[in-house]
Amino acid sequence: MATLVSSGVTVPLGKSLLLSLRNVFETLYVSAPTVVDAFRGTVSRKVCDERLESWASRVVANSEMMVSVHGRENIPSGLTGHGSGPAFLVMSNHQSHYDVAVLYYVLGSSIRMIAKRELFDLPVFGGALRAAGFISIDRKNTERAIASLDDAKQELAAGVPIWIAPEGTRSPTGKLRPFKKGGFVLALATGAPILPVSIRGTRDVLRAKGMLSKPGVEVFVTIHPPVDPARFSHLSPKAARDALAEEVRRAIASGL
Repeated sequence: MATLVSSGVTVPLGKSLLLSLRNVFETLYVSAPTVVDAFRGTVSRKVCDERLESWASRVVANSEMMVSVHGRENIPSGLTGHGSGPAFLVMSNHQSHYDVAVLYYVLGSSIRMIAKRELFDLPVFGGALRAAGFISIDRKNTERAIASLDDAKQELAAGVPIWIAPEGTRSPTGKLRPFKKGGFVLALATGAPILPVSIRGTRDVLRAKGMLSKPGVEVFVTIHPPVDPARFSHLSPKAARDALAEEVRRAIASGL
């Protein structure tokens, strides 16, 4: 990649702090009214869905991302707001903050995330996450982490699809990190099918720990056939969890 050196600082050509800030503004723009609605007691899932859909479309457009999607036939109708059926657990790899916008852009705005607790501590944004029904997980506290999975169970029982990044955080290299087990325990406990999704290219827009966003990147999303956890019910709980995790990992890895 070509670079520009100015005042001793090396900056990749084509990358922009302004674009990053513009999309931060988009996030705050959609977050602020959600916090106000929560304070007034008027927040609704329908309005939050509409705001999430608008936010994802604007972020993708601002970034001039060219999003190619394979496997749309595997998207359950309930994820797009058309039709009904069992609530799904969406699981994907995680390379960039832009993964979130891309997933909402492709899969629809009815999904809610399980996100790390630190995000809920951010001004405005954290309050909006909470008000919109996102689920906080504290990985440093086992009891709170278990409680967050209980919250996810309730959402799934209510028909709300949940997104989990089983790596737990963004990959700094783009390669799949080891998978955490909580999401697979949740799938086995609830019977919720898992929809594996591979995202490739968002790391080129904005890398983990990066601040500069690159416009015009081609992003590839592959939606794999759902995995039914009931297929592993004949195994012991630990063996079922590990076998389910391995199958989902293979599916995600195949699209990277």
